[in-house]
Amino acid sequence: MKDRLSKGEIRKDALQSTVEAGAETVGTVTTILTGALRDVARALGTFATEVFEIREASRRARAESEPVAEAVDVRVDEPTDTPS
Repeated sequence: MKDRLSKGEIRKDALQSTVEAGAETVGTVTTILTGALRDVARALGTFATEVFEIREASRRARAESEPVAEAVDVRVDEPTDTPS
């Protein structure tokens, strides 16, 4: 006895295979996009860290190159009792 598939069962199998392939493709693309987004976020974070470090190094260099003000002995005269 030869088993034959009905047209309905063939259509069901084709639709099922199509949906499975679509779901797998969506999963693969989602994984790729998620990884790419993670890599972009990591790269931007690394860049921001470098910018902060460069800014801090620039501040330190500027502070080291500014002339240091020498201490000046300033005396304030005592008020005198002079008539106005």
